[in-house]
Amino acid sequence: MQVDKITQLDLSLFSTDENLSIFHLLNYTTTSRGKDYLHYILNNPLSTLAEIEDAQNTIQQLQLLLPRWKHTINNGTLMVIEKFYETPLTIHSNEPTNINTFFYKLLNKEDFSLTKYSVEHCIYFIKGIKIIQQLLTNAHGKKMDYWKEKINLLLNKSIIEEILQTDNPKALADKSILKFARFLRTDFKHNINQLLHVFEQIDAYISLAIACTEHSFIFPEIQNSSQPFIDAEELYHPLLQQAVSYSFTLDEKQNFLFLTGANMAGKSTFIKAVGVSVYLAQLGMGVPAKNMKISLFDGLLSNIQVTDNIMKGESYFFNEVQRIKNTVEKISNGKNWLILIDELFKGTNVQDAMKCSTIVIEGLHKMQNALFILSTHLYEIADDLKKHANIQFKYFETSISNEKLIFNYHLKNGVSNDRVGYLILKREGVIDMLEKLK
Repeated sequence: MQVDKITQLDLSLFSTDENLSIFHLLNYTTTSRGKDYLHYILNNPLSTLAEIEDAQNTIQQLQLLLPRWKHTINNGTLMVIEKFYETPLTIHSNEPTNINTFFYKLLNKEDFSLTKYSVEHCIYFIKGIKIIQQLLTNAHGKKMDYWKEKINLLLNKSIIEEILQTDNPKALADKSILKFARFLRTDFKHNINQLLHVFEQIDAYISLAIACTEHSFIFPEIQNSSQPFIDAEELYHPLLQQAVSYSFTLDEKQNFLFLTGANMAGKSTFIKAVGVSVYLAQLGMGVPAKNMKISLFDGLLSNIQVTDNIMKGESYFFNEVQRIKNTVEKISNGKNWLILIDELFKGTNVQDAMKCSTIVIEGLHKMQNALFILSTHLYEIADDLKKHANIQFKYFETSISNEKLIFNYHLKNGVSNDRVGYLILKREGVIDMLEKLK
């Protein structure tokens, strides 16, 4: 699925403030390598139904294994292994005996100390990866079978059996340490690098399995369809502590959702919730909803947090126009797209924004290969759009009680005409402050 960096930023998939990102929400990895691979997974949404279904299967089967899963491999062990292969060491070249081991240890104290510590951690890693292989015995699927076969192939060395029989690596005889070290450095380097790569994948997918379980995500039904659609029941934004859920449908009959509501009423949150769920679905992940059925999407684009560019002398409005132009160019390829637009044309005056917004909507609604969710505070343009059967109108209601704003964040049918800007100014004391100015 095609997704650009602007859309990833709009959906808070990654963030400089990690606690506010989807990545942070899903990150239960135990190692830096696993974390890096999780980042890779989230950065590369899948494009085929077969890939998505295999990812779903992998995560679901790992969920079943979670009660028996043991995190026997930690980040410290991986760091020691990496350093062991990166550090120049004097390794005993002959078959170790008690005598030559004694002299090696005497003449190479620092190298022996690092070698002993590294061999211990290599053994912990090999034993840990063997345990993982055993846990995956009855799990099947393209990814799962690849991991098992790869581990089995890479561990298929006679000396590995001897290593696996080591009950206490810390109590290894000095002679055995040198024997294992020579094997690990000279004959097993490629294998252990491959095993590390397999483990980082497993660490990342276990993280996704934990996240789905911890957050009670459900796995959506995804279909290959010539026409895009979303059918969501009680979908919500996963980063909110007390999220309100939404139920809605977008399909070929009504593929354009015209969304209105006052500022702070929930429009942006809804748009982002839809985008995040579709994005997660195309990773093979579970989604924050009660039920969800969607088509396979070829691309996802958003227009939410457009900024100006002072260095290039580009205005906010100019960049909004460029974003719309880029969107039209991309979705003209006839493939299935989801387009999310929040408060179109905020960078110009109201009359200009109304004219520009109407022209854009009149054009976009004709494209049947895409789904659109567009929010606006320009509710006046809705009347002229109601003649189009494929545009549905939803809004978020704002009520006022004792001059206090009440947001229920419930998605309703229709068009909002709420105007609460003055009330917000008054509630925050700005009106009073201005009146007191001399």
